[in-house]
Amino acid sequence: MSSSDSAVVDGLHHVTAYAHDPQQNIDFYTKVLGLRLVKQTVLFNNPSEVFRGPTMYHFYYADGAGTPGTVLTFKPHPSIQKGQVGRGQATATAFTIPDDDDVVAYWKDRLDVAPGATRYPTTERFGRTVIPFRDHDGQPLELITGESDVEPWSDGPVPDAFGLRGFHGVTIHPHNAQATASVLELLGYERVGHEPTPQDGDWTRYQNPGSDHGQFVDLYNEPNMHEGSWGTGTVHHVAFRIADDERQEALRHKLIDAGHSPTSMKDRNYFHSIYFRDPNGINVEIATDPPGFLHDEDEETLGTELKLPPFLEDRRAEIVDELADISLPASR
Repeated sequence: MSSSDSAVVDGLHHVTAYAHDPQQNIDFYTKVLGLRLVKQTVLFNNPSEVFRGPTMYHFYYADGAGTPGTVLTFKPHPSIQKGQVGRGQATATAFTIPDDDDVVAYWKDRLDVAPGATRYPTTERFGRTVIPFRDHDGQPLELITGESDVEPWSDGPVPDAFGLRGFHGVTIHPHNAQATASVLELLGYERVGHEPTPQDGDWTRYQNPGSDHGQFVDLYNEPNMHEGSWGTGTVHHVAFRIADDERQEALRHKLIDAGHSPTSMKDRNYFHSIYFRDPNGINVEIATDPPGFLHDEDEETLGTELKLPPFLEDRRAEIVDELADISLPASR
């Protein structure tokens, strides 16, 4: 494989969103959706920037091992403004559930009574059943029937037969669908479907051929939709996965050659990242699979302690003092 051929992504790595209350966030994603809290840490950029604003948790939810392509992360803090989901954003994050009528019925019933959940009528997209809903912050989410190589977390409150099996994909509402489509194709995605909607809009599906989960990006083109604004209930960025630093650097140069402006590599402790914005302003990250979430915890103890990067360890007491108290879920 040439360096040019290898400079493509392998599906989704993670999605990061904003939330209001840390405890409500933990309770919803672990107790309602049955995801595992695989990492509790804080936002960290440059050490001098960390305390310019409120000290903020960064929670990572995933399958049992924190597999790339299963990871939904949140930045929760009461100071964050309320966001508005709309054009110019990545919007709904979709998880895969088994293609089974009993599983669909289970989730509809569960979401109908779950604290904080708002479920919308079940629909179909590209031949798959879609259960759309929102969390307590108004964050759009979907459960979509399909196949996946991911096993659900076996120690959560959701029985294995009904458990979430990693990402199905994400929806992006761009201002200019073709501009975002060009970026997806540059990253190695292929257009695999197009559907009109009953409303004034249409869906175009892109699939990544290199992954058996987290492989879809749906572009929703709705010209009359209102503009999105950042804040709680909205996505901050979508991260695509890449195998290692070498391939990431090759892709970085490929992006530069195509007229984009990716950052230099940032060490995020659990992966190495570069960032850029597509022509619609969509915030895109390219994250490596290694080192992974077992970098500083055993699989048995993932998410049970506050983890800090080495450059913040000497400020642990200060950080802990500023963070809200939280209660972690018990395994079944």
